[in-house]
Amino acid sequence: MHQTRKIERDGYDAKIEVTNCGHVVTFNSAPTADAAATTLCEVATSAHQPLPSRRCLIRQSLKGSRTEEATCRSGLTYRSHFQLETVDPKMFWMVGQQLGTGPTEGLLHRFDSSGRMALGAISYLNIETRRRSMLIQAIHTFPDDYAIVKVESLFTLPEPGAASA
Repeated sequence: MHQTRKIERDGYDAKIEVTNCGHVVTFNSAPTADAAATTLCEVATSAHQPLPSRRCLIRQSLKGSRTEEATCRSGLTYRSHFQLETVDPKMFWMVGQQLGTGPTEGLLHRFDSSGRMALGAISYLNIETRRRSMLIQAIHTFPDDYAIVKVESLFTLPEPGAASA
């Protein structure tokens, strides 16, 4: 893992990690009188990385633009919108410069250049927490392909007394 942040709130905790080929978010809801604790993991990674297939709610290739949503029996909801964009070299360079310079409050990792381009890949994750939700906005750049992956994920706890049976 290149960067890690742990979040602890009254109703949930989370671990957000920048990996060598994407990111992993592990979201754990606290048990309530209405529902057991629930754990959801979001993994955004290369198609070449082995992933478990058991208990997988959503499995999609990061191609084009897509929105997915799932609701657990506990009432915890997960919504994710992802987009893969290939841009021209000038635009890619500009995005890389904007992401890679200046202070940031999120998780930022600059990877070494592959040698083909002077600019290495960049992964940036912005994290916003609220009492009953957590929003992650991620951007991953892939210089060799002039590609940008954007992922926006929202984890939302149910209102008290609203858990499904």
